Amino acid sequence: MREIVVISGKGGSGKTSVTAALADLISQEEALVLCDFDVDAPDLHILAKPTNTVSSDFVSGHTAIFKPDDCIDCGQCLEFCAFDAISQTEDGQYPVQESACEGCKVCVELCPTQAFDFVPSHCGHSFVSQTRFGTFVHAQLTPGAENSGRLITLLKQQAKSIARANNIETILCDGTPGIGCPVISSLSGATMALIVVEATPSGLSDFERVHSLCKHFRLPVAVIINKADLNPVLTDSIREKVQAMGATIVGELPFDRQVTAAMIET
Repeated sequence: MREIVVISGKGGSGKTSVTAALADLISQEEALVLCDFDVDAPDLHILAKPTNTVSSDFVSGHTAIFKPDDCIDCGQCLEFCAFDAISQTEDGQYPVQESACEGCKVCVELCPTQAFDFVPSHCGHSFVSQTRFGTFVHAQLTPGAENSGRLITLLKQQAKSIARANNIETILCDGTPGIGCPVISSLSGATMALIVVEATPSGLSDFERVHSLCKHFRLPVAVIINKADLNPVLTDSIREKVQAMGATIVGELPFDRQVTAAMIET
């Protein structure tokens, strides 16, 4: 089983468009499991047009919940909370702002009357859908929620389980931009990283960073230069840099407005 993760050092380089195009090509030859690891701002579903979607809750961590009937209005919780997630209202209530609560549990443990519950935190949804490319595993993290790395890990496990159950040899993944924790989770256990580089100064700089990350994890790297004809001088520099860093250029895509037109019509 091979897992190919399409990544880029920056957003807007064409990573998702390349993933969708590869999914179309690969699915014409063999069965495929498609994934979208960009759980904070997923957009591969726009092109994949998933159907027959099965949704599951993603629960991670805990959140404190105020119980007003048990409160004696001592106000200690305001001092305990290091994240200012608890506020006092005019009627003597101490509600918890869920988006600010870090789940440290200090209010739960130190409240003299146990006026706080500690409940699992709902952070988003994961989905398994069907598309014209094959089975599609994707997710949506609740805005502001954390643990995107864990959610990506769950998606990877689910995709591999589906692939094994159906004797599918290829998992194609739309990774996350940048070099942070979500990218590390996206690359974990992958067979190869396909880096999409935009022919711009920032594209070259960010390629160097994300390539260093792949090198750290000893992942084979292939490169696609997107919009290669917009800046021939810079594209030459990218070719030289890719060769010097031991990666392989597997394709160069010109700038073409028909790509945008085709995506709109899809």
